[in-house]
Amino acid sequence: MSKKISSLKNKLVKELSKLKQKRYRQENGLYVIEGFHLVTEALNANEKYKYLLGTEEALAKIQDIFPHLLTSMNTFVINSTVAHHLASTKNSQDIFMVLKITQPQNYHFNFGKWVLLDHLADPGNVGTIIRTADAAGFDGVVLSPESVDIYNPKTQRAMQGSQFHIKLVVQDLIDVIKEMQDNAIPVYSSMLDQNARKLQELVKAPQVGIVIGNEAHGVTSEIEKICDQKLYIPIKGEAESLNAAVAAGIIIYYFS
Repeated sequence: MSKKISSLKNKLVKELSKLKQKRYRQENGLYVIEGFHLVTEALNANEKYKYLLGTEEALAKIQDIFPHLLTSMNTFVINSTVAHHLASTKNSQDIFMVLKITQPQNYHFNFGKWVLLDHLADPGNVGTIIRTADAAGFDGVVLSPESVDIYNPKTQRAMQGSQFHIKLVVQDLIDVIKEMQDNAIPVYSSMLDQNARKLQELVKAPQVGIVIGNEAHGVTSEIEKICDQKLYIPIKGEAESLNAAVAAGIIIYYFS
């Protein structure tokens, strides 16, 4: 039988509400996803969740697809007041799942196609790039520790479930790039630089690392120096530059 929660003073509700903040996500090793699409993606990927919470109506919709869920001891029926309190969106779908943070430790980069995000700050850009890398069949995305938290609710919404399909790693990019190069994986940095090569001039490598820099400041000088090649996407109109996620998408599909 599913348990019912109707008070904002409930201990679990208080704990889960705190997970909107990065500090508490890190302390507890947990994060929340919200909405039917993300919850369904997690269940289809057989993700082991800690809690599933939703209004009776929302859980009924999920039960139609996954009949066993409402018999789980980890499923809680909440009212609309609690749902509104937990929601990170204005128009919540009243369904939430709590998952463990399972970040790979000491991942080895000896094969594949990867996007490397250097100090990216916008959660929408990061989520969109991860989703694009997933769609293009890349192996994963590596984020510098200074980049936005991938468990940020806005990042989660922008990823649209791609976090369940490809590897997401938070690791020092200098170490990652050196390991890729030691394994004959070329690493290219995207830059607005007259000394860079046009994207179309580069040979499409079967394995590759693509560095995308911060939205305002670009790739850091330390990363730029160790990459194999700088590349740029020609601007044909009057715009000064491309949005980071758009530029990443063009490069990702070039090498896909």
